Amino acid sequence: IQVRDLRSGETRRERYDALVLSPGAEALRPTLPGIDLPGIFVLRTIPDSRRIREAVGDATRAVVVGGGFIGLEMVENLVRRGLEVTVVELADQLMPPLDPEMASAVTTRLRDNGVTVLLEQAVEAFEERPEGGLRVRTSSGEELEADIAILGIGVRPLSGLAQEAGLELGSRGGIRVDESMRTSDPDIWAVGDAVEVRDVVTGAVGLVPLAGPANRQGRIAAAAILGRGGEKAPPAERSAARFRGVQATAVCGVFDLTVAITGASEKVLRRAGIEHYAKIYLHPGNHVDYYPGAQPIHIKLLFSSEDGRILGAQAVGEEGVARRIDVIAMALQMSGTVFDLEEAELCYAPQFGAAKDPVNLAGMIAANHLRNDLPLVDFSEFGRGDAEIVDVRSRDEFEEGHLPGTRNIPIEELRTRLHELPTDREIHLVCGVGQRAYYATRALLQRGFDVRNLSGGIKTYQAFKDASG
Repeated sequence: IQVRDLRSGETRRERYDALVLSPGAEALRPTLPGIDLPGIFVLRTIPDSRRIREAVGDATRAVVVGGGFIGLEMVENLVRRGLEVTVVELADQLMPPLDPEMASAVTTRLRDNGVTVLLEQAVEAFEERPEGGLRVRTSSGEELEADIAILGIGVRPLSGLAQEAGLELGSRGGIRVDESMRTSDPDIWAVGDAVEVRDVVTGAVGLVPLAGPANRQGRIAAAAILGRGGEKAPPAERSAARFRGVQATAVCGVFDLTVAITGASEKVLRRAGIEHYAKIYLHPGNHVDYYPGAQPIHIKLLFSSEDGRILGAQAVGEEGVARRIDVIAMALQMSGTVFDLEEAELCYAPQFGAAKDPVNLAGMIAANHLRNDLPLVDFSEFGRGDAEIVDVRSRDEFEEGHLPGTRNIPIEELRTRLHELPTDREIHLVCGVGQRAYYATRALLQRGFDVRNLSGGIKTYQAFKDASG
């Protein structure tokens, strides 16, 4: 390799037995009019953050372009510094890795904190205002005034050196590697944000610039270079030099709300052509309700409808979110099923969880569905056709607010009012979060009714409505 000393300008040649490329990625800075004006920043490195900190000192208004992990963490920090913030996102939702109904809580939290959220809009140009600062023009014709703008629209792999060296690149522009992180040159390995990796759920190959996988890749490349992992090596050494792929486990905090995900989202499953999957929603507390301070965790679990294998999970809440997704992530890594989740033995004390942890509950609900003990109806099908919709909450709860077209039969009265229910068509049951409707489902199934439960109840229904506008 040829090396240039950046301080002296001198160049020299170095020989190697093995070479590891770890050039990383760079923040995207699209070629838009005015993109190089002062006051427009990206956030990728510590020096980037220092430049932003210095610029924030006299600023009062900011525009953040991109509603992903980096963009939203920047939004919160800017608001905490007293700035008026607008976030512009090209997609129809914030936090694109999530499914829309799970991301709706993030949008609500931002708006509750005074953030202006513009969805399905692209930034088309930046202009310098005569009185100072920036004018940001969007695809909808809006003109946003700002003192600073932060670009948080993603990264691209720094694979130029690998390309110049003749190494094979993938379809996304990343360096193509095998399971030992070896490139198309047998003496060169590559790791980190610059390489393309395989999704363990869908099998798709792409770019997943996350710190955890990058660190594991470095360890695997080192093991392979040291000669571990050959076919004659013991199993422990073979696994040490093989990268299994990624499941994109990630977490983000924004305005005291924690958002976490592992595995595939429903959007990803559909794009991959995976049809045989099911999903459930639940809203348990992070610990038992009788212990002060319990906060709900909103969970979506995706799993194979054929064998219960876990495909992905998303969770949003204020407390205990990352812990639950971490447990599910480990189960997914081990090719676990929802039946494993219902049997998982997890820590319990009232201030930390419940005897039936949210992870257990997710597994139990999903397992009940696969055993046909809990037929479910999706939001998109709820109330369609001639289905009878029954809300089993109390009369007071029903009068405070209910879904259109529903009739109220409180669960306490259900057994005495069976004669009011139809026997010739489906019955769709709903309650606040799905628990009472589950009890009602079991009672009606055992009496021969054709009944289905709205997973996650009114809370999930409202999230779908918020996501769809």
